[in-house]
Amino acid sequence: MERIEFNRPAMTGLEHDVLEDVLSRGHFSGDGHYTKLCSAELARITGAERVLLTPSCTAALEMAVILARVGVGDEVILPSFTFASVANAIALRGAVPVFVDVHADTLNIDAERISAALTERTKAIIVVHYAGVSCDMNALRALAAKHGIILIEDAAHAVGATYGDKPLGGIGDLGTFSFHDTKNLSCGEGGALLINDPRLVEHAEIVREKGTNRSRFLRGEVDKYTWVELGSSYLLSELNAGFLWAQIQQCDAITERRVSRWERYHAAFAELEGSGQARRPKVPVETQHNGHIYYLLLGDSEKRERVRRELGNLGIVATSHYELLHASPAGKRHGRVLGALINSERIAATILRLPMHDSLTRAQQDRVIGAVYEVLAVDTITASH
Repeated sequence: MERIEFNRPAMTGLEHDVLEDVLSRGHFSGDGHYTKLCSAELARITGAERVLLTPSCTAALEMAVILARVGVGDEVILPSFTFASVANAIALRGAVPVFVDVHADTLNIDAERISAALTERTKAIIVVHYAGVSCDMNALRALAAKHGIILIEDAAHAVGATYGDKPLGGIGDLGTFSFHDTKNLSCGEGGALLINDPRLVEHAEIVREKGTNRSRFLRGEVDKYTWVELGSSYLLSELNAGFLWAQIQQCDAITERRVSRWERYHAAFAELEGSGQARRPKVPVETQHNGHIYYLLLGDSEKRERVRRELGNLGIVATSHYELLHASPAGKRHGRVLGALINSERIAATILRLPMHDSLTRAQQDRVIGAVYEVLAVDTITASH
């Protein structure tokens, strides 16, 4: 029986030629030819003032929090239903992650919960575009502007997705992308910081270059460079940038293939939702997702685990997702929670993510769809007895 993997990184066919060119150029560290190409193209696509490639989205989030001038005792609001990198970036500055609930329909952060969590110590809000589906950015931008708070978009899932006609990552003051192996575009490990506020560009260059003004030196603006601020080594290697350039050139095609598979799942599972056996993703009309994740929300954690296990027995890898940060050991030590996180808890317990990648074949997808119906049919018969 063929095993259907949950994820398979996209390959464009251009990677080998680009990597050979990187080797021929003899520049393997950061900020080489392909780094500049990638940065310029990502800025063009997103409308960002400046894009800086980083070793990971985690590194980009750390930079974003530094640029927001977050320090000891400050607070940053974020969803609990997200990855640890977001909270780590905050806690590493000596600040407090403040966890709030998400919407039950989009699985994205709730602006009303953010309003209730604001204090005089709030320095920033980090929003996560889950599964490449946009948060309500009009409401969030208005809220951040009203209170003079930095708005950071974690768009790790969202390369190629939009809110209205605006690309995600390019709407808040700062945005972050991931090019990890599991993402729509990948280079093994990699990320990017999108700087949408031009006032933050020079500081971002300093933070990325170990706290030095080396970028100004390389442009001939100073005679020598020195340590001027706190920072770290946040440059992506040219080898990774070359691989990423091969992927960026096919961004639209990769996104189109993933969205077509997402839509096929969505149509196939309408009957499940109609019968109350599962809930499908909800995509607001003002957003265009990128097919990053397809999930079903099942009735409870036991049902989710039964379905996941039975799919595994049929050679299909399906997964859950985040363990909630506010309930984690580190979350309890470093963060605080605002109110009951009922939606987050229900989603974390019931979400089942299905295989999704741009090379998923029609036959493989038919197997996944058929297997889900088969498992849930048995589950329904068992429950009725």
